[in-house]
Amino acid sequence: MTTKTLLLVDGSSYLYRAYHALPDLRSPDGFPTGAIHGMVAMLKRALQDVQPEHAACVFDAKGDTFRNEWYPQYKAQRAPMPEDLARQIEPIHEVVKLLGWPVLMVPGIEADDAIGTLARIAAQTGHEVIISTGDKDLAQLVDAHVTLINTMSNEKLDAAAVNAKFGVPPERIIDYLTLMDDTVDNVPGVEKVGPKTAAKWIAEYGSLDGVIAAAGAIKGVAGENLRKALDWLPMGRKLVTVLTDCDLSRDIAGFPALDALALKPVDRSGLLDFYARFGFKSWKRDLEGEGAAGAPAEATAVPAAPGDAPPAPQPSATIAKHYETVLTREQLQRWIARIHAAPLTAIDTETDSLDAMVARIVGISLSVKVGEAAYIPLAHSYAGVPEQLDAAEVLAALRPWLENERHAKLGQNIKYDSHVFTNAGITVRGYVHDTLLQSYVLEAHKPHSLESLALRHLGRSGLSY
Repeated sequence: MTTKTLLLVDGSSYLYRAYHALPDLRSPDGFPTGAIHGMVAMLKRALQDVQPEHAACVFDAKGDTFRNEWYPQYKAQRAPMPEDLARQIEPIHEVVKLLGWPVLMVPGIEADDAIGTLARIAAQTGHEVIISTGDKDLAQLVDAHVTLINTMSNEKLDAAAVNAKFGVPPERIIDYLTLMDDTVDNVPGVEKVGPKTAAKWIAEYGSLDGVIAAAGAIKGVAGENLRKALDWLPMGRKLVTVLTDCDLSRDIAGFPALDALALKPVDRSGLLDFYARFGFKSWKRDLEGEGAAGAPAEATAVPAAPGDAPPAPQPSATIAKHYETVLTREQLQRWIARIHAAPLTAIDTETDSLDAMVARIVGISLSVKVGEAAYIPLAHSYAGVPEQLDAAEVLAALRPWLENERHAKLGQNIKYDSHVFTNAGITVRGYVHDTLLQSYVLEAHKPHSLESLALRHLGRSGLSY
């Protein structure tokens, strides 16, 4: 018997990712379309990669959830959704349905809880479950039948990969999250306990309950903070736990059966009208071309993203390569001297969130010539992670160069990186190139992520944080 696949897309996560990943695109009449464009591109890519029989794009419904009843400050610090993103929500829901996807929004629970419930039921009924998301909280759902994918970074997380990335297995992700502050959702943890300490404690004491039982023996400031947080931790654990037993019978016909989540035929006429309305000329042309070429007017799978068919170029073997990880002050000072002397420097960031307004810098990449680059890790956490330079010290050392407009800089999605540096108190000046914008101008119909550009033009696959 052939195993069927259920693809669950974390639509709420995708909204913000699409919004921040693309420039401020507009339709011919001035309507913002960047998030719509990004959402469609990511859904096409996900379908192409997974080829599921069943799928759902799951969004948060409006209003509070049960977590707000438990803890009124839950997500209370979040800024309102940007107005130009809010205007794109209804068109996004519309186009997702036109593409044949079931759309799910359940009042009173979060998208994560609907995803958790569907993943559990599907796994129990013999499905392979793929969850497309950038949210680390959903790593708690991973098991032998449930895998996470990140279409933006090409990262795939099965149980072994979760353990390698976070330093704890999937069944301990809830404990791991409980111990740390969640600034995105405003869920306190143990003050000044980050990923490294959380993973270390769980490895040493086995679980959150083991850590709590050993609290009196844990020394230092971290131990003191743990003891102060003991009364809170049970509530923290409740808040970060994704539910897997929600009643979705009012929202999915025939629930708990999954027949209603079968992918539907693409609404070709509706999609053509939508593409025309919002100025997606390339996609409209492609869809019209399918019909003219005799392709089925109603396909059960979304067409592959244009431009994906040609094979990637092979990496050049003639370029000498020197890449280094900067772990010492001496290395840092050498690279600061190099970027001050260079006519143009490529700079990119790794962060802990796709929401630019709350993202913190995890690492910084620099390159001053082809084949030579450095990566400065600042907040990585995994088993065996080397000692890293102090983030505040590194940013202070880079600040004069970053804020000097006479030092020309090249970036990828500089809108996002500028926000991230602003969060750290730095105003970057001197950007002269944005490869994301340049890609969009030259190849609007193709993916524009750094990973896609590297694969398409250089034949290289990127690494994921």
